Amino acid sequence: MVSSFLACAGVTIISAAVSLGFSVAAVRTAPAEARGVAQYATSRSAALLIAGLLALAAAPAWLAAIALTMVLVQAGDAAIGARSGSLLKTAGPAATAIFNLAALLWMMSTAST
Repeated sequence: MVSSFLACAGVTIISAAVSLGFSVAAVRTAPAEARGVAQYATSRSAALLIAGLLALAAAPAWLAAIALTMVLVQAGDAAIGARSGSLLKTAGPAATAIFNLAALLWMMSTAST
């Protein structure tokens, strides 16, 4: 259980950190009229990263909730990338979502051991 918990936490935290990085970059580069929206995204991304870090000291159920949230965030990002026609903006988040989901399922399958 410890290995799968740490793997799931690691993937979840990395996913949240990357999301936060992109939202901070958006704040720095967005035109003034779009900066507010980017700041809202940064606020949410920071909250997800903090929750992921706190999950390291919490029960697996807490981590499962945060991991599932990040899977949904990355899947949404992949859908947005697909609509924009960008392979990189589609494949990167899709791969992250799949990897995070696999780590989550591994952790859940070993939860009773």
